[in-house]
Amino acid sequence: MRADFLTLESLESFDRDGYLVVEGLLDSEETFLLREIAKQDRLLSERRTSRADGEGGAVELVVENELPADSIYSAIVQCAPLVSAMEQLLCDEVYHYHHKMILKEPRVGGAWTWHQDYGYWYSNGCLFPDMASCMFAVDRATRENGCLQVLRGSQRMGRIDHLKRGDQTGADMERVEAALQRLELVHVELEPGSAVLFHGNTLHRSDQNQSEHPRWAFICCYNSRSNDPYRDGRHPRYSPLQRIAADEVVLTGRRHLAQVQRSLG
Repeated sequence: MRADFLTLESLESFDRDGYLVVEGLLDSEETFLLREIAKQDRLLSERRTSRADGEGGAVELVVENELPADSIYSAIVQCAPLVSAMEQLLCDEVYHYHHKMILKEPRVGGAWTWHQDYGYWYSNGCLFPDMASCMFAVDRATRENGCLQVLRGSQRMGRIDHLKRGDQTGADMERVEAALQRLELVHVELEPGSAVLFHGNTLHRSDQNQSEHPRWAFICCYNSRSNDPYRDGRHPRYSPLQRIAADEVVLTGRRHLAQVQRSLG
């Protein structure tokens, strides 16, 4: 994993825009390992759940609160450059809140309605929006296959009321429509291994996958230590996050891939 991606300019960009795109955050081998493991991972496949998008489609995803031992997923979450970057962006120690894989299959992958992550996490007992996520492109993300969309600067709006829509919970569309008139809509197209970091209050969505190509994404979600939930919720309360060196991602990924392939016989 790149260790030099966060600069003073990018910090200012994140504070201003609510998101930061990092090209090639994972190198080619790390990207290959993440994709091969995810696509062959029997446990990942068995844990898929589906959420109707209210637009006639459904999104498949796998959400995990625990960090599995000796896995590429854990290695990425705990990778020192990423953890350090999150701590600089949130001005506090961070911990692993949860991680997830979004699986948008060709022609059938559903949409995510407009929402803020803190719109969900507020209900889990987090008092402040001092939270952020890093989404890695496992497959190439384009407009055609339902890439992430963000409203630039929307994190400054504060938390918006969220309402049920299909099996998803989305931001109050009256507020969203007003924001769309004033803020820039950005389609975050990414090459595999590239990533986007975004604030817990940044409004974002994605369209259905209308293409012939999958759009899988791996998302690492972090909470700040001072924002430890005041009560138990869906995701963990604070515990110290172990850091691993950047070069451990490849080494762990090689072991994990070998383990996955052995399990397939």
